[in-house]
Amino acid sequence: MEMPAPDQAVMARRREIADALREIVPGEGVKADDDELRAFESDGLTAYRQLPLIVVLPETTEQVAEILRYCQREGVKVVPRGAGTSLSGGALPLADGILLGLGKFNRVLEIDFENRCARVQPGVTNLGITNAVQHAGFYYAPDPSSQIACTIGGNVAENSGGVHCLKYGLTTNNVLGVEMVTMAGEIVRIGGKHLDAAGYDLLGVLTGSEGLLGVVTEVTVRLLRKPVSQKALLIGFPSSEAGGDCVAKIIAAGIIPGGLEMMDRPAIHAAEDFVHAGYPLDVEALLIVELDGPEVEVDDLIGRVEGIAEQCGATSVRVSQSEEERLSFWAGRKAAFPAVGRISPDYYCMDGTIPRKQLPLVLQRMAEMSQRYGLRVANVFHAGDGNLHPLILYDANQPGELHRAEEFGAEILKLCVEVGGVLTGEHGVGVEKRDLMEVQFNEVDLQTQQRLKCAFDPDGLLNPGKMFPRLHRCAELGRVHIHRGEMPFPDLPRF
Repeated sequence: MEMPAPDQAVMARRREIADALREIVPGEGVKADDDELRAFESDGLTAYRQLPLIVVLPETTEQVAEILRYCQREGVKVVPRGAGTSLSGGALPLADGILLGLGKFNRVLEIDFENRCARVQPGVTNLGITNAVQHAGFYYAPDPSSQIACTIGGNVAENSGGVHCLKYGLTTNNVLGVEMVTMAGEIVRIGGKHLDAAGYDLLGVLTGSEGLLGVVTEVTVRLLRKPVSQKALLIGFPSSEAGGDCVAKIIAAGIIPGGLEMMDRPAIHAAEDFVHAGYPLDVEALLIVELDGPEVEVDDLIGRVEGIAEQCGATSVRVSQSEEERLSFWAGRKAAFPAVGRISPDYYCMDGTIPRKQLPLVLQRMAEMSQRYGLRVANVFHAGDGNLHPLILYDANQPGELHRAEEFGAEILKLCVEVGGVLTGEHGVGVEKRDLMEVQFNEVDLQTQQRLKCAFDPDGLLNPGKMFPRLHRCAELGRVHIHRGEMPFPDLPRF
């Protein structure tokens, strides 16, 4: 009997899985034609593309559970996807796996002002949560630059931050509970409206797990009251090193701004040309410092920050005089990524975190790398918590430039670890940083992390190929034996 050609076998397998999924999700919820799949071939890391085998778009938690049960039974790989804004390739499809899209989970289920929380589906946008509650003087604090498009489910997967995470925390600090479906199709609830739960911190484990442990189908988030007063300062500096020094001195003075962001000259000019926020164009670095709280406190802190800026050699200081002006300051910063897209055919957005005091050194080293690789870089930082977002400018149509950009980015991330930082602050590992994980973690660390995945997904079907540079079968990992007095992570510093 003649065996079918490989492409025929793939098509037959696709039809078989698609027919089974249509029994679970009727109507137009299953996409299997190449033209339909093209819209899902990439996420925000557009340098990498791959058509999925099939896309399925469920509408209920029960459908998600049934899909996962089928996939586990049949050994089908699954890649969960929200809005596809991941910048680390976390939602990059697999040629031999289905892409499970959660875009139809887009409802705000409950707003509970008395308990200061809201229950929402994972497809609700980050900004959509604030829009649903701001009429009552509340908001949701984490605010990634992509908040108009990114969804809360993706925020949970990547533990997203934002310009206000310095004072109000990352996603993990603002999520109270989740409903999740395991690969076995079991629907579980972890946490709830209460501020903390007994037992293991499974909510902390799931937040930032990048879709490797389960599929989130509902999120309970913390709501905050809008501050009584908010004012922002634009502070210009003659060098990025001077701006970085000011950041360190503000924090050292015990001042925790609501937001503390930094942009260098290329980013400033790109954002100003795009948004017309009123940024000074004769400076090398720009700090945006937002202070919030009671009005008398905000006014006092403004004076203290102005004094610190003067000591650090600031060449200009401007304080917002209205809410509209404050928002315009932030509009330029939040539009920095698309603005840079107007000055370069392509750009590679990096994400690493360093100790604040190392900012001047890292900026100097990155400038040297830029000269060596022959590629421009525009820098945008969550400077207050040391989270860097260098944007490496390149042209994919020029032979070798993408490869040089990737090497440049890898060297930046290695530098972050070298100076005491970490590989990612909020974008996650995905495929982008997967092969750099051994720079930060030794083999014992990585195997221990994989054992945790095995507890949730023993067959390794959820988002495989992400995060880990080498995969081990769960049966090969065995158990961890830690004897009294021994440290399981011998290369980590002892405190």
